[in-house]
Amino acid sequence: MNPPTPEPASFILATAVVPWTASGAFDSEIFRRQVRTIGRGLTRHIYLFGTAGEGYAVTDRQFDEIAACFAAVAGEENVRPMLGLISLSLPTIIERIERGRALGICEFQLSLPSWGALNDAELATFFAETCGRFPDCTFHHYNLARTKRLLTAADYRPLVERHPNFVGVKSSADDPAVVADLLTMAPRLRFYFTEFGYAIARRTHDVGLLASLSTAHYGHARQFVAGDDTRRTADLAEFRVMIAAIREVAAGRMHMDGAFDKMLFRLSDATFPLRLLPPYASATQQEFACFRSALPARWRTDGNADENLHPLE
Repeated sequence: MNPPTPEPASFILATAVVPWTASGAFDSEIFRRQVRTIGRGLTRHIYLFGTAGEGYAVTDRQFDEIAACFAAVAGEENVRPMLGLISLSLPTIIERIERGRALGICEFQLSLPSWGALNDAELATFFAETCGRFPDCTFHHYNLARTKRLLTAADYRPLVERHPNFVGVKSSADDPAVVADLLTMAPRLRFYFTEFGYAIARRTHDVGLLASLSTAHYGHARQFVAGDDTRRTADLAEFRVMIAAIREVAAGRMHMDGAFDKMLFRLSDATFPLRLLPPYASATQQEFACFRSALPARWRTDGNADENLHPLE
Protein backbone atom coordinates (compact mmCIF):
# COMPACT_ATOMS: atom_id res chain seq x y z
CA MET A 1 0.00 0.00 0.00
CA ASN A 2 1.35 3.39 -0.99
CA PRO A 3 0.42 6.61 0.83
CA PRO A 4 -1.56 9.22 -1.14
CA THR A 5 0.45 11.60 -3.29
CA PRO A 6 0.70 15.00 -1.55
CA GLU A 7 -1.40 17.70 -3.19
CA PRO A 8 -1.32 21.51 -3.09
CA ALA A 9 -2.58 22.89 0.20
CA SER A 10 -5.13 25.22 -1.40
CA PHE A 11 -8.10 22.91 -1.48
CA ILE A 12 -11.13 22.32 0.69
CA LEU A 13 -11.25 19.61 3.35
CA ALA A 14 -14.79 18.73 4.47
CA THR A 15 -16.36 16.40 7.00
CA ALA A 16 -19.00 13.75 6.56
CA VAL A 17 -21.36 13.42 9.52
CA VAL A 18 -23.17 10.24 10.49
CA PRO A 19 -26.94 9.88 10.01
CA TRP A 20 -28.68 7.81 12.69
CA THR A 21 -32.15 6.31 12.51
CA ALA A 22 -34.67 6.78 15.34
CA SER A 23 -33.50 3.42 16.75
CA GLY A 24 -29.85 4.52 16.72
CA ALA A 25 -28.80 2.49 13.67
CA PHE A 26 -26.50 3.78 10.94
CA ASP A 27 -28.44 4.94 7.88
CA SER A 28 -26.14 3.87 5.06
CA GLU A 29 -28.35 5.13 2.21
CA ILE A 30 -28.48 8.70 3.51
CA PHE A 31 -24.77 8.57 4.34
CA ARG A 32 -23.84 7.48 0.81
CA ARG A 33 -25.98 10.29 -0.61
CA GLN A 34 -24.18 12.77 1.64
CA VAL A 35 -20.72 11.69 0.46
CA ARG A 36 -21.88 11.93 -3.17
CA THR A 37 -23.29 15.42 -2.56
CA ILE A 38 -20.09 16.69 -0.94
CA GLY A 39 -17.82 14.95 -3.44
CA ARG A 40 -19.66 16.28 -6.50
CA GLY A 41 -20.48 19.74 -5.18
CA LEU A 42 -17.70 20.85 -2.84
CA THR A 43 -14.54 18.72 -2.63
CA ARG A 44 -13.22 15.22 -3.11
CA HIS A 45 -11.24 15.53 0.12
CA ILE A 46 -13.57 14.21 2.83
CA TYR A 47 -12.83 12.98 6.33
CA LEU A 48 -14.94 10.89 8.67
CA PHE A 49 -14.99 10.51 12.47
CA GLY A 50 -13.67 13.89 13.49
CA THR A 51 -15.46 15.60 16.37
CA ALA A 52 -18.32 16.60 14.07
CA GLY A 53 -18.48 13.02 12.79
CA GLU A 54 -18.92 11.64 16.33
CA GLY A 55 -15.64 9.74 16.16
CA TYR A 56 -15.49 9.99 19.95
CA ALA A 57 -18.82 8.15 20.36
CA VAL A 58 -18.86 5.16 18.00
CA THR A 59 -18.26 1.59 19.09
CA ASP A 60 -15.77 -0.60 17.25
CA ARG A 61 -18.67 -2.32 15.48
CA GLN A 62 -20.08 1.01 14.35
CA PHE A 63 -16.62 2.22 13.35
CA ASP A 64 -16.12 -0.82 11.11
CA GLU A 65 -19.58 -0.67 9.55
CA ILE A 66 -19.44 3.05 8.75
CA ALA A 67 -15.78 3.04 7.65
CA ALA A 68 -16.50 0.18 5.23
CA CYS A 69 -19.42 2.13 3.74
CA PHE A 70 -17.25 5.24 3.50
CA ALA A 71 -14.47 3.35 1.71
CA ALA A 72 -16.95 1.86 -0.75
CA VAL A 73 -18.70 5.10 -1.72
CA ALA A 74 -15.36 6.95 -1.81
CA GLY A 75 -14.14 4.46 -4.38
CA GLU A 76 -17.30 4.88 -6.47
CA GLU A 77 -17.13 8.69 -6.36
CA ASN A 78 -13.37 9.19 -6.72
CA VAL A 79 -13.31 10.72 -3.23
CA ARG A 80 -10.08 10.78 -1.22
CA PRO A 81 -11.12 9.39 2.18
CA MET A 82 -9.54 10.19 5.54
CA LEU A 83 -10.45 8.39 8.78
CA GLY A 84 -10.46 10.22 12.10
CA LEU A 85 -9.10 8.43 15.18
CA ILE A 86 -10.46 9.57 18.55
CA SER A 87 -9.98 7.40 21.63
CA LEU A 88 -8.53 7.50 25.12
CA SER A 89 -6.80 4.21 24.23
CA LEU A 90 -3.71 4.17 22.02
CA PRO A 91 -4.12 0.42 21.33
CA THR A 92 -7.65 1.13 20.08
CA ILE A 93 -6.28 3.83 17.76
CA ILE A 94 -3.65 1.41 16.44
CA GLU A 95 -6.28 -1.28 15.82
CA ARG A 96 -8.49 1.19 13.96
CA ILE A 97 -5.60 2.21 11.72
CA GLU A 98 -5.04 -1.47 10.93
CA ARG A 99 -8.70 -1.96 10.08
CA GLY A 100 -8.77 1.20 7.97
CA ARG A 101 -5.71 -0.01 6.04
CA ALA A 102 -7.49 -3.32 5.40
CA LEU A 103 -10.26 -1.28 3.70
CA GLY A 104 -7.70 0.44 1.48
CA ILE A 105 -7.69 3.73 3.43
CA CYS A 106 -4.22 5.05 4.16
CA GLU A 107 -4.88 8.65 5.26
CA PHE A 108 -5.71 9.25 8.91
CA GLN A 109 -6.49 12.11 11.29
CA LEU A 110 -5.01 11.92 14.78
CA SER A 111 -6.46 13.51 17.92
CA LEU A 112 -4.47 13.29 21.15
CA PRO A 113 -5.92 11.16 23.98
CA SER A 114 -7.81 13.58 26.20
CA TRP A 115 -8.13 11.99 29.64
CA GLY A 116 -5.02 13.89 30.64
CA ALA A 117 -2.82 16.30 28.69
CA LEU A 118 0.15 14.45 27.19
CA ASN A 119 3.60 15.57 28.31
CA ASP A 120 6.47 15.80 25.82
CA ALA A 121 7.63 12.20 26.27
CA GLU A 122 4.07 10.89 25.96
CA LEU A 123 3.51 13.03 22.87
CA ALA A 124 6.61 11.53 21.24
CA THR A 125 5.41 8.02 22.08
CA PHE A 126 1.95 8.71 20.65
CA PHE A 127 3.36 9.80 17.29
CA ALA A 128 5.91 6.96 17.25
CA GLU A 129 3.14 4.40 17.76
CA THR A 130 0.99 5.88 14.99
CA CYS A 131 3.08 7.63 12.33
CA GLY A 132 6.16 5.55 13.14
CA ARG A 133 4.32 2.23 13.21
CA PHE A 134 2.61 2.78 9.85
CA PRO A 135 5.13 4.37 7.44
CA ASP A 136 2.95 3.48 4.43
CA CYS A 137 0.17 5.80 5.69
CA THR A 138 -0.04 9.57 5.97
CA PHE A 139 -1.25 11.37 9.07
CA HIS A 140 -2.83 14.71 9.92
CA HIS A 141 -3.15 16.09 13.44
CA TYR A 142 -6.36 17.72 14.61
CA ASN A 143 -5.06 20.43 16.93
CA LEU A 144 -8.00 21.21 19.20
CA ALA A 145 -8.50 22.29 22.80
CA ARG A 146 -10.71 19.30 23.69
CA THR A 147 -7.53 17.19 23.89
CA LYS A 148 -6.21 19.45 26.69
CA ARG A 149 -3.01 20.29 24.79
CA LEU A 150 -2.77 22.62 21.81
CA LEU A 151 0.46 22.04 19.92
CA THR A 152 2.69 24.88 18.74
CA ALA A 153 5.35 25.07 16.05
CA ALA A 154 7.94 24.19 18.70
CA ASP A 155 5.99 21.00 19.48
CA TYR A 156 5.65 20.07 15.81
CA ARG A 157 9.29 20.59 14.88
CA PRO A 158 10.75 17.40 16.44
CA LEU A 159 7.74 15.37 15.30
CA VAL A 160 8.14 16.24 11.63
CA GLU A 161 11.88 15.53 11.85
CA ARG A 162 11.14 11.99 13.02
CA HIS A 163 8.08 11.22 10.92
CA PRO A 164 8.11 12.13 7.20
CA ASN A 165 4.56 10.72 6.86
CA PHE A 166 3.20 13.30 9.33
CA VAL A 167 2.01 15.75 6.69
CA GLY A 168 -0.77 18.05 7.88
CA VAL A 169 -2.56 19.92 10.65
CA LYS A 170 -6.21 20.88 11.08
CA SER A 171 -6.85 23.94 13.21
CA SER A 172 -9.72 26.21 14.18
CA ALA A 173 -7.33 28.91 15.46
CA ASP A 174 -8.36 32.48 14.67
CA ASP A 175 -5.77 34.37 16.74
CA PRO A 176 -3.31 35.97 14.27
CA ALA A 177 -0.36 35.23 16.57
CA VAL A 178 -1.29 31.55 16.88
CA VAL A 179 -1.84 31.25 13.13
CA ALA A 180 1.50 32.93 12.41
CA ASP A 181 3.31 30.60 14.80
CA LEU A 182 1.84 27.49 13.20
CA LEU A 183 2.67 28.72 9.71
CA THR A 184 6.37 28.77 10.54
CA MET A 185 6.08 25.00 9.94
CA ALA A 186 4.78 25.49 6.38
CA PRO A 187 5.35 24.15 3.78
CA ARG A 188 6.67 21.05 5.58
CA LEU A 189 3.22 20.71 7.14
CA ARG A 190 0.06 21.47 5.17
CA PHE A 191 -2.38 23.53 7.23
CA TYR A 192 -6.17 23.56 7.05
CA PHE A 193 -7.90 26.36 8.95
CA THR A 194 -11.58 27.03 9.52
CA GLU A 195 -12.93 30.18 7.92
CA PHE A 196 -11.60 32.89 10.25
CA GLY A 197 -8.10 31.45 10.54
CA TYR A 198 -8.11 30.69 6.84
CA ALA A 199 -8.77 34.32 5.95
CA ILE A 200 -5.79 35.34 8.08
CA ALA A 201 -3.45 32.64 6.77
CA ARG A 202 -4.28 33.15 3.08
CA ARG A 203 -2.83 36.66 3.23
CA THR A 204 0.65 35.14 3.34
CA HIS A 205 0.42 31.37 2.71
CA ASP A 206 -1.20 28.79 0.46
CA VAL A 207 -3.35 26.93 2.97
CA GLY A 208 -6.43 24.72 2.82
CA LEU A 209 -9.92 25.52 4.04
CA LEU A 210 -11.30 23.28 6.77
CA ALA A 211 -14.89 23.87 5.72
CA SER A 212 -17.26 24.60 8.58
CA LEU A 213 -19.77 27.46 8.38
CA SER A 214 -19.15 27.82 4.66
CA THR A 215 -20.69 24.39 3.98
CA ALA A 216 -24.09 26.11 4.15
CA HIS A 217 -23.61 26.87 0.44
CA TYR A 218 -21.00 25.03 -1.61
CA GLY A 219 -20.80 27.63 -4.36
CA HIS A 220 -20.12 30.42 -1.88
CA ALA A 221 -17.57 28.22 -0.05
CA ARG A 222 -15.64 27.71 -3.28
CA GLN A 223 -15.78 31.43 -4.02
CA PHE A 224 -14.44 32.10 -0.51
CA VAL A 225 -11.38 30.02 -1.43
CA ALA A 226 -11.02 31.40 -4.97
CA GLY A 227 -11.62 35.04 -4.03
CA ASP A 228 -9.37 37.75 -2.65
CA ASP A 229 -9.00 39.31 0.80
CA THR A 230 -11.82 41.78 0.14
CA ARG A 231 -14.22 38.99 -0.75
CA ARG A 232 -13.24 36.94 2.28
CA THR A 233 -13.63 39.92 4.62
CA ALA A 234 -17.21 40.41 3.41
CA ASP A 235 -17.94 36.71 3.90
CA LEU A 236 -16.54 36.80 7.44
CA ALA A 237 -19.16 39.37 8.42
CA GLU A 238 -21.85 36.91 7.34
CA PHE A 239 -20.13 34.03 9.15
CA ARG A 240 -20.38 36.08 12.35
CA VAL A 241 -24.15 36.27 11.80
CA MET A 242 -24.16 32.47 11.44
CA ILE A 243 -22.26 32.05 14.69
CA ALA A 244 -24.79 34.25 16.47
CA ALA A 245 -27.60 32.11 15.02
CA ILE A 246 -25.92 28.92 16.26
CA ARG A 247 -25.45 30.37 19.74
CA GLU A 248 -29.07 31.47 19.85
CA VAL A 249 -30.32 28.01 18.90
CA ALA A 250 -27.86 26.19 21.16
CA ALA A 251 -28.89 28.28 24.17
CA GLY A 252 -26.49 26.40 26.42
CA ARG A 253 -28.23 23.09 25.65
CA MET A 254 -26.18 21.90 22.67
CA HIS A 255 -22.39 21.96 22.62
CA MET A 256 -21.14 19.17 20.32
CA ASP A 257 -19.79 20.07 16.89
CA GLY A 258 -21.87 17.41 15.21
CA ALA A 259 -25.14 19.06 16.27
CA PHE A 260 -24.21 22.17 14.30
CA ASP A 261 -22.63 20.37 11.33
CA LYS A 262 -25.75 18.27 10.89
CA MET A 263 -27.86 21.44 10.76
CA LEU A 264 -25.50 22.82 8.12
CA PHE A 265 -25.76 19.69 5.99
CA ARG A 266 -29.53 19.56 6.40
CA LEU A 267 -29.65 22.83 4.45
CA SER A 268 -28.88 20.74 1.35
CA ASP A 269 -30.74 17.54 2.32
CA ALA A 270 -34.06 18.06 4.10
CA THR A 271 -34.20 14.36 5.00
CA PHE A 272 -30.88 14.32 6.86
CA PRO A 273 -31.48 13.40 10.53
CA LEU A 274 -30.26 15.81 13.18
CA ARG A 275 -29.88 13.34 16.04
CA LEU A 276 -26.58 12.55 17.76
CA LEU A 277 -25.71 9.40 19.66
CA PRO A 278 -26.72 9.78 23.34
CA PRO A 279 -26.13 11.30 25.76
CA TYR A 280 -25.36 14.38 23.68
CA ALA A 281 -28.10 16.86 22.79
CA SER A 282 -29.00 17.50 19.16
CA ALA A 283 -31.14 20.11 17.42
CA THR A 284 -34.89 19.73 17.08
CA GLN A 285 -36.78 20.38 13.85
CA GLN A 286 -38.01 23.69 15.28
CA GLU A 287 -34.49 24.73 16.28
CA PHE A 288 -33.22 23.91 12.80
CA ALA A 289 -36.00 26.05 11.27
CA CYS A 290 -35.02 28.95 13.54
CA PHE A 291 -31.38 28.52 12.61
CA ARG A 292 -32.15 28.49 8.90
CA SER A 293 -34.33 31.58 9.07
CA ALA A 294 -31.59 33.49 10.93
CA LEU A 295 -28.96 32.88 8.23
CA PRO A 296 -28.04 35.66 5.79
CA ALA A 297 -30.37 35.32 2.79
CA ARG A 298 -27.78 34.22 0.26
CA TRP A 299 -26.67 31.35 2.49
CA ARG A 300 -30.22 30.02 2.90
CA THR A 301 -30.64 29.20 -0.79
CA ASP A 302 -30.11 25.60 -1.82
CA GLY A 303 -26.65 25.89 -3.33
CA ASN A 304 -25.57 22.33 -2.60
CA ALA A 305 -28.00 20.32 -4.69
CA ASP A 306 -26.38 20.63 -8.11
CA GLU A 307 -24.43 17.40 -8.41
CA ASN A 308 -23.14 18.45 -11.82
CA LEU A 309 -20.59 20.77 -10.23
CA HIS A 310 -16.98 19.69 -10.54
CA PRO A 311 -15.20 19.72 -7.18
CA LEU A 312 -12.29 22.00 -6.38
CA GLU A 313 -8.94 20.25 -6.78
